[in-house]
Amino acid sequence: MESVGTAVSAEGLQAGRCWRLIADINGHARSSGPGLATQARRGRRLQLLNQRQGNRLLVRLLEDGYPCWVEISDLLERAIPALPSRPLPLGEGRINALLPEVMAFAERARQQPNHYLWGGSLGPDYDCSGFVQSAFASAGIWIPRDAYQQERFCQPVAVRPGVFALLRPGDLIFFGRPQRCSHVGLYLGGGRYLHSSGQEHGRDGLGIDQLSPEADHPVSCHYRSELRGAGRVHRCHDGTSLP
Repeated sequence: MESVGTAVSAEGLQAGRCWRLIADINGHARSSGPGLATQARRGRRLQLLNQRQGNRLLVRLLEDGYPCWVEISDLLERAIPALPSRPLPLGEGRINALLPEVMAFAERARQQPNHYLWGGSLGPDYDCSGFVQSAFASAGIWIPRDAYQQERFCQPVAVRPGVFALLRPGDLIFFGRPQRCSHVGLYLGGGRYLHSSGQEHGRDGLGIDQLSPEADHPVSCHYRSELRGAGRVHRCHDGTSLP
């Protein structure tokens, strides 16, 4: 097996080859430019796809099936060739037992100074879905990366402003337009949810807001007006394809 920092053969960069990260890495939205799509933590695995543009390769992160572009130099410096692997399958009972770990991670993240970062999933700066995915991944529960994917992945739970009796701590709350989910938060109980929101309509980072109509904070009001629904994580991503 080749070690980091050594020349990698052309065969090592062929489509289908798998690599394991030995350091954190950024994943980009496009083949060029600064746009961040996600971040991947040390220990994760990725598979090379059949596209290369300039200094970037298209890869698929194996735990959640997420595609993104990575700098070839980052790959060579922060990853080593490895065998493919998939997340451990977890049943609903095991996921429920791990939810206290998810919630503890979320609270620790909230206590750290942070700002909203589009594509952020390593912390302390997150985007909404990166925060939620990282909270579950901290307990070994892999869910999809983006909010609209998480909405499709979850088991629906009925909710509307002021009516949230069916929700449990650890459920996900989804927001957006009728056409598409664009935001997600982690339900804490009592109508409260924790989410990472931006500057225009949010708190520029992690903060707690309310589903109750009596809550008149501008951020709570904005997202309450875009409430789409809620969902429960009842399975683990199989690491193959996007939902």
